[in-house]
Amino acid sequence: MLRLLRLLLLLLLLPPPGSPEPSEPPGLASLSPGAPPQAPDLLYADGLRAYSAGAWAPAVALLREALRSLEVLGRTRRDCGASCAAEPDAALPAQLLGAPQSASGPRAWEPLLLRATLRRAECLTQCAARRLGPGGAARLRVGSALRDVFRRREPYNYLQRAYYQLKKLDLAASAAHTFFVANPTHLQMREDMAKYRRMSGIRPQSFQDLVTPPYWAAYDSGLELLGQQEAALALPRLEEALQGSLAHVESCRAGCEGPEEQQPAEEEEEEGSQGGLYEAIAGHWIRVLQCRQHCVADTATRPGRSFPVPDFIPSQLRRLQEAYAQVGNVSKAMENVLSVLLFYPEDEAAKKALSQYQTELGEPRPGLGPREDIQRFILRSLGEKRQLYYAMEHLGTGFKDPDSWTPAALIPEALREKLREDQEKRSWDQEPPQPKSLPYWKDVLLLEGVTLTQDAQQLNGSDRAVLDGLLTPAECGVLLQLAKDAAEAGARSGYRGRRSPHSPHERFEGLTVLKAAQLARAGTVSKPGAKLLLEVSERVRTLTQAYFSPERPLHLSFTHLVCRSAIEGEQEQRMDLSHPVHADNCVLDPDTGDCWREPPAYTYRDYSGLLYLNDDFKGGDLFFTQPNALTVTSCWPLDPIQGFLQRLTEPHGRSLSAPTLPSWFALPPKGG
Repeated sequence: MLRLLRLLLLLLLLPPPGSPEPSEPPGLASLSPGAPPQAPDLLYADGLRAYSAGAWAPAVALLREALRSLEVLGRTRRDCGASCAAEPDAALPAQLLGAPQSASGPRAWEPLLLRATLRRAECLTQCAARRLGPGGAARLRVGSALRDVFRRREPYNYLQRAYYQLKKLDLAASAAHTFFVANPTHLQMREDMAKYRRMSGIRPQSFQDLVTPPYWAAYDSGLELLGQQEAALALPRLEEALQGSLAHVESCRAGCEGPEEQQPAEEEEEEGSQGGLYEAIAGHWIRVLQCRQHCVADTATRPGRSFPVPDFIPSQLRRLQEAYAQVGNVSKAMENVLSVLLFYPEDEAAKKALSQYQTELGEPRPGLGPREDIQRFILRSLGEKRQLYYAMEHLGTGFKDPDSWTPAALIPEALREKLREDQEKRSWDQEPPQPKSLPYWKDVLLLEGVTLTQDAQQLNGSDRAVLDGLLTPAECGVLLQLAKDAAEAGARSGYRGRRSPHSPHERFEGLTVLKAAQLARAGTVSKPGAKLLLEVSERVRTLTQAYFSPERPLHLSFTHLVCRSAIEGEQEQRMDLSHPVHADNCVLDPDTGDCWREPPAYTYRDYSGLLYLNDDFKGGDLFFTQPNALTVTSCWPLDPIQGFLQRLTEPHGRSLSAPTLPSWFALPPKGG
């Protein structure tokens, strides 16, 4: 009886009618058109058995059908919920919505609620039976463990291997890429991706994500275009991103209403004591509200990332306001800034922009207000938060508010101090990192053309990596020209054109980002070159963080463009290294193998990244050694535009002169 009452209440929790639906992921077209889906857990288990037996074609068919089945189940739930909510008699009686009570008594709402629940249950049951077959909703129920497997995209890991065995390399690359996006620290897949990118028979367009919602591509594209001052082109993409984000929130909220979301809580209750009817209903409803509130964070979290993009919805409104203002559409800019003020009523920048737009428009326009979809979004969210904070205060339940814009007045006074103390106790690594907003930056591990050439194992060590293609040839040319122009202008920061500290046969010249900016302002070097120097430094930092420290932010300690040139008349019969064996973070003692953290070498950093801008040179090997500085553990020739990343005290050396962009990175202190 208790489970039945829970189900009845659950069936009332429906998304608003007409919610836009995301399309089925590409590559997952129905293998059995028109047929009801089979149980995803059984399909997945059969697929793994076929995979283990080396039956690659059946494994592919079963795994794909498992993915399709799960998608059909989710879509059926969303469609049935929307259609049943739109039924003529679907609305709750007015008495349940706050109308004055009738003379029939204070509990007259009870039978009305249960009758409405039963009607909704009937509608949903019939709809599911039409779409899934009789008893399909119960037969196809998916457990939490399997849902986690699909959220991690593990079927795509098996699919890429099976496709590879079937010689379907483009499909293998697509499946591998799809898995890797959500699992960027997976070492084996990282190597597999590098292997696929080196294969000449795989088309570049095959490296596509089959699962990530399209609003992320629209979001990134819109920010990139806006950063390039292409506001007219950015606007449709930014609008698409916002609408896609809101649609994804609705889809996520519909998932909160499924029986799977209640499964862990039911299991916990069965082990302990159960309350009565109203306690059970309240507990169920609270879990649904908690799940719904988390949907905003779920929507704002990129696949493979641990934290959501901060203020995802309000930040999109700010970008839309900016873009509409740039194209001269003041009414639309005002609509979006009013929407921002719904989240942050005291935002000074938004209030200033609003005042400016009102002045430009002149006469007041009564019909001009915030976006209606944002108004509905905020009113609904605030209503749910009130209920959750009430339950937190009076029933002792937990709630972690995902939004920074929640008004303080909405939180009960008895809870404010406790929440403030909890916030102060959070350690630094629990705070979401604040990523730099570089619009062109799509994904740190998926930069177009960047490949992992060698990993730590191939380099016979640890915490080492070589990547290729970090710059395009055009970008490399811009930086080389920047170095040349700065040298001709006599601008040398740091080394002042002195002989190299590594070899008396070469001259050292360096250019910092600050000096490049000063020269660009003076017109000595090009502004695009100085800007690119900063952007490339950030690119190296982000790749270093993604490879070695995906869960902890890295900070740039120092970067500069260095050129070492040969001194005429001193190159004959040279046998020395242009960059002798050394460690970046300490003074290496080859006799003992110790590395002393003391001057002149010791400048603390956790990681180093070196980007080589090779142009015209002879020879050129980069190598790692044992701590004795004699035994070479790995060596490879440097091709144009290549870089290596390393941790702390890895001894390395180099046997040529070429422009280089060294960068040092440090982790934040654990207490700060």
